[in-house]
Amino acid sequence: MDMNEIKEIFFQECEEQLAELESGLLKMNDGDRDPETVNAVFRAVHSIKGGAGAFGLDDLVAFAHVFETTLDCVRSNKLEPTQDVLKVMLKSADVLADLTNAARDGGSVDESRSRGLVKELEALANGELPSPSAASEAPAAAPVPVAAAPVKPTDESGFEPIPFSFDDFSDDETFEITFKPRFELYSKGNDATLLLRDLSRLGEMSIYCNMDALPGLDELDPEAAYFYWNITLKTDKGEDAIRAVFEFAEWDCELTITTVAAETEAAPAEELPMVPVPFDLSALDDGTDAPAPEKTEAAVAVAAAETASNVTQIASAAARVEKKESAAAANAAAAAAAQNNAAANSAGQTIRVDLDRVDRLINLVGELVINQAMLSQSVIENDTTGTSSINMGLEELQQLTREIQDSVMAIRAQPVKPVFQRMSRIVREVADMVGKSIRLVTEGENTEVDKTVIDKIAEPLTHMIRNAVDHGIESPEKRTAAGKDPEGTIKLTAKHRSGRILIELQDDGGGINRERVKQKAIDNDLISPDANLSDEEIDNLIFAPGFSTADQISDISGRGVGMDVVKRSIQALGGRISITSRPGQGSVFTMSLPLTLAVLDGMVVTVAGQTLVVPLTAIVETLQPEASAIHSFGASHRLISIRNSFCPLVDVGRILNFRATQANPVEGVALLVESEGGGQRALMVDAIQGQRQVVIKSLEANYTHVPGIAAATILGDGRVALILDVDAVVGASRGQALRQEVSLAAAG
Repeated sequence: MDMNEIKEIFFQECEEQLAELESGLLKMNDGDRDPETVNAVFRAVHSIKGGAGAFGLDDLVAFAHVFETTLDCVRSNKLEPTQDVLKVMLKSADVLADLTNAARDGGSVDESRSRGLVKELEALANGELPSPSAASEAPAAAPVPVAAAPVKPTDESGFEPIPFSFDDFSDDETFEITFKPRFELYSKGNDATLLLRDLSRLGEMSIYCNMDALPGLDELDPEAAYFYWNITLKTDKGEDAIRAVFEFAEWDCELTITTVAAETEAAPAEELPMVPVPFDLSALDDGTDAPAPEKTEAAVAVAAAETASNVTQIASAAARVEKKESAAAANAAAAAAAQNNAAANSAGQTIRVDLDRVDRLINLVGELVINQAMLSQSVIENDTTGTSSINMGLEELQQLTREIQDSVMAIRAQPVKPVFQRMSRIVREVADMVGKSIRLVTEGENTEVDKTVIDKIAEPLTHMIRNAVDHGIESPEKRTAAGKDPEGTIKLTAKHRSGRILIELQDDGGGINRERVKQKAIDNDLISPDANLSDEEIDNLIFAPGFSTADQISDISGRGVGMDVVKRSIQALGGRISITSRPGQGSVFTMSLPLTLAVLDGMVVTVAGQTLVVPLTAIVETLQPEASAIHSFGASHRLISIRNSFCPLVDVGRILNFRATQANPVEGVALLVESEGGGQRALMVDAIQGQRQVVIKSLEANYTHVPGIAAATILGDGRVALILDVDAVVGASRGQALRQEVSLAAAG
């Protein structure tokens, strides 16, 4: 791979580290004090800094270094992670993400904000705890230590090592170091030999290799780590330089570094026991200008590290030590090694694949499904026996095709966690802007949905979150006066239901002020002053284009762009959105979305000679109307009686202009459907052909938008069938014009 490819992998890993960082900080903010959570947070920043230094991203390295120093104070129990401390750290995580994106895409970062947070982080590291007010206001001064970064040398691999300043270490210090590798160190390709070699270049070093834990051959685990090293190092480089040697291995070993006072320095090298390991020490020469290690005790112990890196040499050394071991024991050890290798090979592996390749694979599988259906249709039309070997083979092909399709679709299925985590930052930033204290709680983050859906729900969710923070949650003063916790709560939940994904956004604010909403709608000529609306209808007025209850325009509200955008975006995904609100207790916004935009379970129907597909998720039931159940209402409307209730009857062929007059409902079939507002309608069609899964083809991408039609598909006989936009048809039955905007189910 070239450097650009390696750099792209680094940024992909940064996204994972940033997600881990925010997740850990949010856990700590909720009271989690597990050392592993704290270590995971520190490790994320540490890894980003290390990789950024390799690519010379000085701004990112400088900020990450200050952030890492403060986190180290938390890790070592020098700094208590209070709510105010974590507020600063969450903001720092946001800036770290901004710096990463800027380094990747060439954008810019708010320097005043980053400088302010650097000052706050440094103050925390120095023991200066923030006041509640100070935590929410980032100081505008204090320069970021970016320009002062020293010029970094580049080694033969092209990577630039992390810069360290040695100016503060003018005198030699003696350090005692214990280095105990774990098996993960070797499984990741690290080599203890190279680590010890680099450490020896910092100064005068003596090593003792402890092999006491090495078992007999019959108990030997070829993947375990049995050796560890006690090291005495005299250097003028300081502890930071020592830790830099173990930069990428620190989490896969036990490392302790202590400073030795002059009068209690460790025994000289000649007093340490020797570890005779017969290896060619010239193997330690990496070809650089550094002098080759001498055959001293330190070099011999370094060579012992080579033993720990090579399973064959370990077994050989153990065999010489344990001469009395039987052949059976040796065979048992070999079998155990083979078993361990097999287990390692069967461990879960992941690969990074370009998304375009996955999309192409999905398209090809879609074509395979269509061709399989066409082949089956042809055989059925030409073979009346139904028992031929061809039919049996086609049944197996159909089952195999469905399994392939399900497996390929699972590749694109991803948890909604990345989108939910992004909302945490929006809550923090908007809450700070409006002076509110708000906590975001998420559930169902691991609920999986097609990646296309995930990408498209980010924008509507952002609008809804901002609306909940600005309008839904009251100010701390109002909440206290109402007997509520001054800190508001927004709950974001995802779950599967009936082949769809439900995303709920709930707040414990004041609920929708229906009187104010209705008056605003009257002022904006959206409804007449004498309109008699239900609570549900009033609540849905907030989705009207240009509707806003904000008294003045700000960066958050009052520009007439908000919930109408949410509704259109959800509809463009083939979804629905509903509202439930209780005055004084809060509101719940529920979005129902398809799990994928590539395939659809539908009912194939005939209307005026045309073949249509009705999404199965919208159908409640099907029924054959009887003449006694049909009732006229007004000049052109009809109702159908279903279990002692009346439901409007909608002629799909008339709505779509397939025919000029209404058909006789007794001669057709009624599909009872549920529209976006929760209301039911009976869609009248001529006949039902059957139920099947179809591959969605976008009309917008291949032709143009057709009002009332969401998308298209290809049937088994090769004909194109149109997929009905149920919400648009129901809306047209209420007197609304068929929408011209893109419908979401067509986004496939």
